[in-house]
Amino acid sequence: MDSVFPTRDQTAWITAQRPPRPAALDVFKPHGFFLEEERAGSGQVASSATILLTNKECPWRCLMCDLWKNTTTQTVPPGAIPRQIDYALSQFRSRPEQIKLYNSGSFFDPAAIPPADYPAIARTVAFAQHVVVESHPRLVGGKALRFRDLLSGSLEVAMGLETVHPQVLPRLNKKFELTHFSDAAGFLHDHGITVRAFVLVKPPFLDEERGLEWAVKSAAFAFSCGATVVSLIPTRPGNGALERLMAAGEFSPPRLSTLEKALELALEMRGDGRIFADTWDLEQFSNCPACFEKRRQRIHATNLAQTFLPPVPCNTCDGA
Repeated sequence: MDSVFPTRDQTAWITAQRPPRPAALDVFKPHGFFLEEERAGSGQVASSATILLTNKECPWRCLMCDLWKNTTTQTVPPGAIPRQIDYALSQFRSRPEQIKLYNSGSFFDPAAIPPADYPAIARTVAFAQHVVVESHPRLVGGKALRFRDLLSGSLEVAMGLETVHPQVLPRLNKKFELTHFSDAAGFLHDHGITVRAFVLVKPPFLDEERGLEWAVKSAAFAFSCGATVVSLIPTRPGNGALERLMAAGEFSPPRLSTLEKALELALEMRGDGRIFADTWDLEQFSNCPACFEKRRQRIHATNLAQTFLPPVPCNTCDGA
């Protein structure tokens, strides 16, 4: 059977599947923020704040992405991004040791984060020991060095590697090759900036077994490029395109057990790096209310300890 996903004009197909864009966002407030704990490079558990910035949509249209729902169609006004960060920080009772500035795209895309705001952003997060931003590999360059030099603490750049599967990566419409990722990671490493890689667990076009296999292979590749952190992201529907692929039998979300196994196998080959399994909205990957919460807690504890803990027994689902 031919795929419903085209070999040409992929961007047009992806955007055509989208549901209506949500109501306009307040450009002076982030669309989300929260505090959590994360295992730091020192081995200690650090307080970490994630601020989901509101800004212009990413120029790429990735097959699996639903982050466009929380973006604008125009570049935000000068000074808006520092005000968003200030707003989020004002809601926290204490200053976190680490801060993640995630913006549904690339921090180094000047249409998303105006470079003129870099100094004000750096002043706003001057308390943080470590700052994490995200970027497409092809946008990594001089802007990263400029922002690094403005910070009081260290800088980390998170990049979406997604998968190293040779047929699947081009179909994700990320518009980069593995050499773009390895070159960007090498550049950052050479300039004292650490690298975090996002890896999809079971992207479209892979079954459960191969989804697990390629998640582990992708994590291994990221570490070989010098990444110090790999975050395993279970592929979520919700952007229209994945629902279309689901209906055609070309995608299904991973089972919770697949994410757990990917975390276990990646921990075995991580070396000095850290492996995290994303727990955001994790319940959608479970089919068993009886054991879900204990399994979620186990994944969280594994993320912090970097040691795989004994499985949660369940007479209802046998860990599916």
